[in-house]
Amino acid sequence: MSDSSIFKAYQGNTYLFGGNAPYVEEMYENYLANPGSVPDSWREYFDNLQHLPAVDGTNSRDIPHMPVINAFAERAKQGGTQVVFANPDVELGRKRTAAQQLIAAYRNSGTRWADLDPLKRSERPDIPELDLAFYDFTDSDLETVFNTSNTFFGKERMALRDLLNALRETYSGTIGAEFMHTSDFNQKRWWQQKLESSRGKPQFNTEKKKRILDRLTAAEGLERFLHTKYVGQKRFSLEGGESFIVAMDELINQAGAKGVQEIVIGMAHRGRLNVLVNTLGKMPRDLFAEFDHTAPEDLPSGDVKYHQGFSSDVSTEGGPVHLSLAFNPSHLEIVNPVVEGSVRARMDRRKDPQGKQVLPVLVHGDAAFAGQGVVMETLALAETRGYHTGGTVHIVINNQIGFTTSDPRDSRSTLYCTDVVKMMDIPVLHVNGDDPEAVALCMQWAMEYRSEFRKDVVLDIVCYRKLGHNEQDTPMLTQPLMYTKIAKHPGTRKLYADKLSAQGMGETLGDDMVKAYRAAMDEGRHTVDPVLSHFKSKYAVDWTPYLDKKWTDAGDTAIPVTEWKRLAERITTVPENFNVHQLVKKVLDDRAAMGRGDIPVDWGMGEHMAFASLAASGFPVRLSGEDCGRGTFTHRHAVLHDQKREKFDEGIYIPLQNISENQAPFVVIDSILSEEAVLGFEYGYASNDPQSLVIWEAQFGDFANGAQVVIDQFIASGEVKWGRVNGITLMLPHGYEGQGPEHSSARLERFMQLAADANMQIVQPTTASQIFHVLRRQMVRNLRKPLIIMTPKSLLRNKDATSPLSEFTKGSFQTVIPEQNADVQNKADKVKRVLVCSGKVYYDLVKKREERKDHDVAILRVEQLYPFPHKAFATELKKYPNLQEVVWCQDEPQNQGAWFFVQHQIFENMAPGQKLGYSGRAASASPAVGYAHLHQDQQKSLVEGAFARLKGFVLTR
Repeated sequence: MSDSSIFKAYQGNTYLFGGNAPYVEEMYENYLANPGSVPDSWREYFDNLQHLPAVDGTNSRDIPHMPVINAFAERAKQGGTQVVFANPDVELGRKRTAAQQLIAAYRNSGTRWADLDPLKRSERPDIPELDLAFYDFTDSDLETVFNTSNTFFGKERMALRDLLNALRETYSGTIGAEFMHTSDFNQKRWWQQKLESSRGKPQFNTEKKKRILDRLTAAEGLERFLHTKYVGQKRFSLEGGESFIVAMDELINQAGAKGVQEIVIGMAHRGRLNVLVNTLGKMPRDLFAEFDHTAPEDLPSGDVKYHQGFSSDVSTEGGPVHLSLAFNPSHLEIVNPVVEGSVRARMDRRKDPQGKQVLPVLVHGDAAFAGQGVVMETLALAETRGYHTGGTVHIVINNQIGFTTSDPRDSRSTLYCTDVVKMMDIPVLHVNGDDPEAVALCMQWAMEYRSEFRKDVVLDIVCYRKLGHNEQDTPMLTQPLMYTKIAKHPGTRKLYADKLSAQGMGETLGDDMVKAYRAAMDEGRHTVDPVLSHFKSKYAVDWTPYLDKKWTDAGDTAIPVTEWKRLAERITTVPENFNVHQLVKKVLDDRAAMGRGDIPVDWGMGEHMAFASLAASGFPVRLSGEDCGRGTFTHRHAVLHDQKREKFDEGIYIPLQNISENQAPFVVIDSILSEEAVLGFEYGYASNDPQSLVIWEAQFGDFANGAQVVIDQFIASGEVKWGRVNGITLMLPHGYEGQGPEHSSARLERFMQLAADANMQIVQPTTASQIFHVLRRQMVRNLRKPLIIMTPKSLLRNKDATSPLSEFTKGSFQTVIPEQNADVQNKADKVKRVLVCSGKVYYDLVKKREERKDHDVAILRVEQLYPFPHKAFATELKKYPNLQEVVWCQDEPQNQGAWFFVQHQIFENMAPGQKLGYSGRAASASPAVGYAHLHQDQQKSLVEGAFARLKGFVLTR
């Protein structure tokens, strides 16, 4: 039923139906907040409703909204229920109801009429419910006084004319607020109070206004200086969006006043140089050196200037605040989860679970915010236990255009570019960039909201882009109408300077600031005052011990037998009366036996003991991914569930959190069903905590392709581009078990292709002791490089992959595992062929050799594929003086796996006259076949081929 139909119902028989639920709910909210704020007829009805049983039998006071909605829905099913009102003046009752509906309409939809576009390109849309005529009001009603005690306009009763003006000022001025979609009543009332008490108008003093003009002058001044001095060079100008610098200035000062000590900022390239100089205080002369190509080049690769990160410390009224601008590639929004992870690491280091001391700030472009999937994935992390960061302040530099697209019909499917946040109940403040005071006020509210509710909030600064996507672009080619208007726009700084001049602040105030800023640019001086040059927080991380280390150091990864047994007992002991599942009890019993040395140690126990020994030694462990607690293949069982628990949030026991009194934290997180955002988050966490073993585990290794951008642009290249050292670990289940194209390969070949400059470690361990040592090695040696582990599936339960206790209490990670058969070892001079492999196929080759009795064939396992262990590998080959042939054997198709990478490494270590061949699946466009019989045929063929006469591609040394 439409709103106008409701009024007709009042005038007639006043039947109310369930279809009016949204309107009834809004009226009921007002009643709950203040019974006197609704018409007498409604108040009487709601009073009576409190004495009626709810549809589901609950007390209606316990669930304030649903009993009302359910009651009307139930009555609708019965054909409607007449409501008899005590007030005989039906027309007056209708008008009172209409006035309340008008208030609700502006709170819900007033932003549709807001003055948000500096270019004023669009006509005001037709929104009937914002017009008095929609409610059958006439001019004669303008002086009628209505109850407005459910508002925050400061008056209990207002004439309709005054009420309408107040609503339009508040909700349809240069600020458009969207908050009524949020489900929390207290948050909605909070926003109503903030907006309505001020009517959306800031009340700043002269000093504050001058500060705003100063920041606008700085923002515009830098761009114009660079445009003049470096004509045609890309800088991704902020011109048209200068109010963004005002917003950042306000954010930092508000944060400092609220006790925030660190702010981590993530943004793409639009306006980045401006933020570096005018917010973080980078010396202009250092920026100019990058334009002049005279900056020092101390990295193997380096990156363009508008991707560079920076950090500084600035003074605020609340004390020093550390600012960090994250390094960012051109993949726009991909930095979002990285920033969130970095913030979470800082929170954990400070023991600040609510995020009171650390603030994440994400700066978005309008088209990217609406179009990039990682935005949604990152938002989905915000309220989860393992990824919460106390609320992120999102700022959208809304240029109203993407790369070349200006029509929203082509750039998004939603009304606003920010609509994606509504899935998270996140409020949005749209604001006209040409009203910098409103921008500052909105930022104040955003910071207050974040401080109050610890939730995300969005500031959407609607502005424009004066130049093209970059300074070499000509936007008039595709956007003549838009850029004709832009050419006539005087600029935000000029508009605001004229406004202050009209307020009596001096006719030359704006020009004086322009001259002062230009002088600072010419001299290359700081434009942010004050920057604290020598301040250092006690929470700062010293990365010096992890720099310039060699990967050849194996580290002391063995642990004493006594410590092994102590830890094994702790991780296999559960509290009294804790009821574990029978299958889990069997696992724990077996692990207890492994701890005593009664039976060999399997993969899950080796992994557990690595975690336990690291945590006991003071290294925190953070493990996340889909189904990490149990393990995708039910091998881990790090989280135990009481089978007789009565409450959802009780009956959980994590043995690895109970190994020592003063142990380091062990955290295991079953993540949301996301790869890209979760891996980005964990990379960000590891980038700020070298002391923690940070692991992301893919449910299947193949799923890492959903996070390929993080792998390519951060994990593989972050160190050579930006000098960012990172010790993140990826555990990627990999192995050809006949499970089809998407459940076989972790795309090892992609990692091999990215391997260069000693940028990462790529390993494929095949025994329980090897996973134990490689995980411990990642922390105990002072080397922080990404570690990519191709973990197995079938080997998790393969008895041949178990290890004796002695391999954990002695030794270290073996980059190459020599031939293990004693007969072959003792007759090394008889060996004519060496099979070289990595991973599960080793056990297939051993089995086939035993069947064939081919003891003149040795088998080597390369457990570390990169950096390739040339010394260890060469040592093994030299053991066979009569060696004639070397064959690389792999499960993967020939164009995949490690073959194209290792063939050159193997060839380099062969002796003259020796031949190198390949045995494996033929090249394929798919990682694996989906038919079981084809898989079995291929597996049989590649194993047999390893022992057959060389054919096809053969290299001779």
